[in-house]
Amino acid sequence: MSTYDRAHYVNLVEQGYFGNVMKEDIAAACACFTDDAEVVIYHGDNEVRRFHGNPKGDQLPLEAFYDHLLGNYDALFEHFEHTIDVESERCAANFLVTLTPKPGSAYEETGPLTLNNSNFFRCRDGKIYYMVIYYANPTLGAKLGTQTASPTGFPKSG
Repeated sequence: MSTYDRAHYVNLVEQGYFGNVMKEDIAAACACFTDDAEVVIYHGDNEVRRFHGNPKGDQLPLEAFYDHLLGNYDALFEHFEHTIDVESERCAANFLVTLTPKPGSAYEETGPLTLNNSNFFRCRDGKIYYMVIYYANPTLGAKLGTQTASPTGFPKSG
């Protein structure tokens, strides 16, 4: 049973984790994770990406994710909706992310993007030990002038 309350998990997610990512304080953001943490990213039919708090062999460290993200974008996280299971030390957050390319970024010409995100957090002793990120980028195809095929499992409407 958790010794932490709902407010702890909301603060851990919004201020400790996302707040520090927005401030570009990667050390503070990574301090929200246990040493053995794993972050898994799912984006449509793309390859699953994994990052580790204590990487072994060819595993990527957590910092590699933030180096890419914050090396290319200013990130704004907002409009959080949380679902929290205090007893199981788990929480989910749905929110919007606005990514604004930094000057000189390889993504500068694309302009700002707004992503629909859902993150799932498994915690231990008040810190995140496993985080799954699902995100959709509904505006990118139109910005790039590309027509994409129907996503897996559900055809386009109209």
